[in-house]
Amino acid sequence: MKQLLIAASFALLATSAAANELPKNNQVLTWSQAERDAGFAHMDKIVPTRTIKAGGKVHRFGKARPLKLDIDVAGYMARQHAVGLIIVKDNKVVLERYAAGFTARDHWTSFSVAKSFTSTLAGAALQDGAIKSLDDNVSNYLPDLKGSAYDGVSVRQLLTMTSGVKWNEDYADPNSDVAKFIDAPADPGVDVTVSYMRKLPRDTAPGVKWAYKTGETNLLGVLVSSATHKTLSAYLSEKIWRPYGMESDATWAVGTTGHEVAGCCISATLRDYARLGQFVLDGGAGVLPESWLAEATVKQAETGSKNGTGYGYQWWTSPDGTFSGRGIFGQSLYIDPKRKLVMVTLGNWPTAGGDALVGERAAFWKAVQAAAAE
Repeated sequence: MKQLLIAASFALLATSAAANELPKNNQVLTWSQAERDAGFAHMDKIVPTRTIKAGGKVHRFGKARPLKLDIDVAGYMARQHAVGLIIVKDNKVVLERYAAGFTARDHWTSFSVAKSFTSTLAGAALQDGAIKSLDDNVSNYLPDLKGSAYDGVSVRQLLTMTSGVKWNEDYADPNSDVAKFIDAPADPGVDVTVSYMRKLPRDTAPGVKWAYKTGETNLLGVLVSSATHKTLSAYLSEKIWRPYGMESDATWAVGTTGHEVAGCCISATLRDYARLGQFVLDGGAGVLPESWLAEATVKQAETGSKNGTGYGYQWWTSPDGTFSGRGIFGQSLYIDPKRKLVMVTLGNWPTAGGDALVGERAAFWKAVQAAAAE
């Protein structure tokens, strides 16, 4: 009965959201649940975006028998406020569900899952020679950072969020850096992210301390774009979206000075997110340096987690060899190389995060692993 009530309330929420007008501002952290339900599916109508072009080729997933899970998947999705869930094993779809009016053709925002996309583009830029070395100073590529706390920080330290620069990522604090930096005024002739980040003070020496900083991924995106002389959207289309075979165009939110918001807000279909996971699982041959994924998807920095969760190159890592891209409000791209699994969840948690929701999702991942091993 409890599960039925949860599902019914979620369906009612979805119905009201469908009729709700889109949010009138880009302050996502202040939107109501109904505004998020409407806005997450239509970010390109709320904020400026750039298109990530797909090509004619489509990477096709094979067909397989449905995965046998001793779980009420509909109830799980309702509790997680999930609109889309897909599980791919051995490049075959073994589970695919949609809810709340969301369909296979619709887009949903990624939030910080985009960080893992951005780090992958940094790997492509290294392969192409646009980035010479991960040990280069970031100010070599972004001269406007010279003299700031980022002068002396390496590209690698930006990738692992170990710059030592002070930052506040508190989503509930309207005065935090993560709440203010997107709309902060840009210095004349300087990118808006660079303008904000170069004013931040130093906390520790570079490489000493890990701290989660969305602003640093945005900075990494500006660096990749500057090094390649291409927009991130065009570069993603060129290196992955078209050649690997994403089925649909996607969009990427753009900041006030024209660079993509690299730490957030790609909008794509559920299956195309899964294809990105499959691209990584397949090894990124020809696009990424041979050793890239072996470095990017293992612990490069301690996060202080009690369960051993670490941070790689903008991927969350686990002791069992799995890794994931994670975004606020329940977005996730989970990859298990041992079992050749890719899982994607898109949703709208009632809050940006939450231990109970995160714990239930982790338990679901474990259940899928067990079922896939049978």
